[in-house]
Amino acid sequence: MARNNYSYEKRQKELARKKKKEEKRLKKLNRALGIEEEKSEVIDEDIENADDKIEKEES
Repeated sequence: MARNNYSYEKRQKELARKKKKEEKRLKKLNRALGIEEEKSEVIDEDIENADDKIEKEES
């Protein structure tokens, strides 16, 4: 029987938590600065693209 890769699952949960925390931080920052929601969506997409690049480099 194959073993579960708990370290991989833990890392994925950790990355998801960090991403969600960063999104919340940016949302609060945007609210404080009064930036429209449309602009924040572009920023969120840029962050996601950067995250993808980082994950690819780590592999």
